[in-house]
Amino acid sequence: MRQGRLLPLIVACALFIENMDSTVISTSLPEIARDLATDPIALKLALTTYLLALAVFIPISGWVADRFGARPTFMAAIGVFLLGSVGCAASGSLETLVAARFVQGMGGAMMVPVGRLVLLRTVPKSELVQALSWLTIPALVGPVIGPPLGGFITTYFDWRWIFLINIPMGILGIVLARRFIPDIREAAPPLDWTGFLLTGLGLGLAMFGFSTLGRHLVSLPLSVGALVVGVGALAAYVWHARRHAHPLLDLGLFRLPTYRAGVLGGSLFRIGIGATPFLLPLMLQLGFGLSAVQSGLLTFVSALGAMFMKTIAASVLRRFGFRRVLVANAVIASLMLCGFGLFRPDTPHAYIVATLLVSGCFRSLQFTSLNAISFADVDAKRMGQASSLSGMMQQLSLSMGVAVGGYVLEFAGLIGQRPATDVHNFYVAFAVVGLISASSAWMMWRLPRDAGAEMSGRARVGKEIAEPKVEQRPAT
Repeated sequence: MRQGRLLPLIVACALFIENMDSTVISTSLPEIARDLATDPIALKLALTTYLLALAVFIPISGWVADRFGARPTFMAAIGVFLLGSVGCAASGSLETLVAARFVQGMGGAMMVPVGRLVLLRTVPKSELVQALSWLTIPALVGPVIGPPLGGFITTYFDWRWIFLINIPMGILGIVLARRFIPDIREAAPPLDWTGFLLTGLGLGLAMFGFSTLGRHLVSLPLSVGALVVGVGALAAYVWHARRHAHPLLDLGLFRLPTYRAGVLGGSLFRIGIGATPFLLPLMLQLGFGLSAVQSGLLTFVSALGAMFMKTIAASVLRRFGFRRVLVANAVIASLMLCGFGLFRPDTPHAYIVATLLVSGCFRSLQFTSLNAISFADVDAKRMGQASSLSGMMQQLSLSMGVAVGGYVLEFAGLIGQRPATDVHNFYVAFAVVGLISASSAWMMWRLPRDAGAEMSGRARVGKEIAEPKVEQRPAT
């Protein structure tokens, strides 16, 4: 099998268990809340803590891979993730579940980014879009079977088993990585420990404070204090990075228009999308009164749409180019996200399924386009830095999406004088997060018209048009 297909399929084992875990826990949130005797909205901490751990440790994933080798780092990361999974299954309180999710996030921070870095350094740019599609297709099997499987386990067995079902695939990933993943190493500069402490402390405290501003785990003054100190630490890192020869995060990458649009604009889009795995299962189960099984059987279809779109994403980008696809798709996908708020308890399930299926297609196309355009103009030397910074921003935006979704539910309930999980609050929440996602179209519009032409294949097409072949006639 060609390297452009074999490596993505191996890395997809890691992405599979990560996506499986996230979709399974989303479907099981109401039952976990009942068993742990906590508020369902408080379980947003179990989601945001995992994403926060990713954001904190992803920045050093490239350095660790360069220092210790991509293959051992990838294998160890899967092992840590599986250890965290066992801890989640053994949790008896919200606090222990949150701690175990953080351990999972430490493994995930090295697992998928290092695997993606292997692809970025071994696959030619002209084949990168196709390789990313091969990476994502098997990984999307997790979101396809995750919701119905999680609903089935939660309804008929014990929710704790949802964290153990990904262990066999994780072990398979370790075995395949040991045999096929190249042990890529680069000359690693000294680690920017000051930068790591500032970013880790800043992201950790800022997101902890932001996620707990409500009424969960800590008091309001402590949440506000953590948020202020965290933001201050992040500001200190910006000052530090400008004066360090080898900063942990190369903020100069944002001077590249394609990287800036793909990462910053993509973060706005992901804030809205990141709220969906939190809001949708809660709406269907707590708002509409569906069981976990029924909820899972409805929500998994969006992954089917995403899987289909991955097979034609390269052709769509070659036909229309990155700029037009990113702008139009951001608006369409965001409007469909707002449309989730139009669902009602008596809405036919066939309509919900069709909407989620089409929405999954547009969302998937946007993610593929964003992941590719971000690296269109990054040279090989800075690819590790670019991958780490991009991965950190992705997880940070997804975490913010969950937190924003939870706050909108609470605020809408407070204004309407009704419980936070009242069905009407979900209508407001989907409208808000959808509009946040739609705002990303403005940054995509500012891209050059020929952005990412080499990756999409339009550069070759344009050259053929500009330089038509001259018919060779025999000499007379």
